[in-house]
This record gives sequence, C-alpha cells and structure tokens, in this order.
Amino acid sequence: MSDPSSDGFSHQKIETNNLLLIVLILITIAIGGLVEIVPLFFQTSTTTAAPGLKPYGPLQLAGRDIYVREGCYNCHSQMIRPLRAETLRYGPFSRAGEFVYDRPFQWGSKRTGPDLHRVGGKYSDDWHRIHLINPRDLVPESNMPAYPWLPKTALVPEELAPKMRALRTLGAGYTDEEIAGAAAEVKGKTELDALVAYLQVLGTSIK
Repeated sequence: MSDPSSDGFSHQKIETNNLLLIVLILITIAIGGLVEIVPLFFQTSTTTAAPGLKPYGPLQLAGRDIYVREGCYNCHSQMIRPLRAETLRYGPFSRAGEFVYDRPFQWGSKRTGPDLHRVGGKYSDDWHRIHLINPRDLVPESNMPAYPWLPKTALVPEELAPKMRALRTLGAGYTDEEIAGAAAEVKGKTELDALVAYLQVLGTSIK
C-alpha cells in the first residue's frame, strides 16, 4: 500500500508549506467572492434606483461627507433588516435600490445608537441641531459625543462641483446646470446645515 504522504498534492504538503497554503486560501476567497458579488451587477434590483430616489443635492452631499468624516457610521447603521422587531422600530426594511447613489454604503452592523436609514422627517431640523451640538440636552442618557464645532464651520462651496462631476461618471444623474449651481446653493451654509440636510433625506424615497 502506498504512503498517502508521498502523493504529489497531499494535505500534509499543503499544510506544511506556508506559501502554498496562503496562495490556495487567497484563490479560494477570490473565487467565493466573485461567485457572490459578480451576479449582483446583473440584477436590476441592485443597480436600478428605487422609485422616487434622486442623487443627493449639493448640501446633502456635503452633509454626507461630514457624516463619514466624523465617523457616525461607527455607531449608527443605515440598513433595516427584514425582521419584525426592526421594521416595528425603524420602519420599512431597506432595499438595494435605495443605495445606488451611495458610495460607500453606510450599512454597518454595529448599533451603539439607533439605525438611521428612516430618520428623514422623523424629527425637526431644530431637534437635529440641538441634538448634534449637545445630545444630552434632548436625551440625558445619551453617550453620543457632542459636535459643537459644526455650526461654527462654514462649507467650502468650491469643493462641491468636482465631487458631483466625479459622481456623475459613476452614474449619478447630475446635469451641467446642477453642478454649476452647486457652489451658490451651499454658499453661507455651515457644516451643521449640511449634516441636518443629509439626515433629513435618509429613507424618504420609500413612502
């Protein structure tokens, strides 16, 4: 009887050769990832915008960048799962078509704070302003950090047009007129104005 360890491609040879093991693991992960991801590009439900969904306006787009910059996604997800407990608390579950203009997605999995995907229109602008400047003024038990510098920091209008042109190459339907008028739309606005505008549009495309 032949010795299994003498085979040309035995488990023993794979497991004792670090480089070979690493290469085979990477190949396996790559194949598995492609099998899961590539089909999504051909499903219209994942690439077609939900009815009523529009690309972020200049002020909302600036607010989204601030949301990402301040790390809000570390504590707040934007993905309501199709579970009864979640839909009762947060609203209709999230659909792929609602995120076609999001780069990167803000889905997340950690919820130190509540999911924000349906927060748009739930509270007034003034509520958001007070809450962002000092959350404990409205929610005494909150452990969310305060952002008192947001109302003191003005937006840079010239930054919006290049961002919108870049997003247009990725599929956002901005017109030349919208891009040209972006600077004027955010002129005189603060980072707090922008972040509130972003929060107020979240999840509002689904009625």
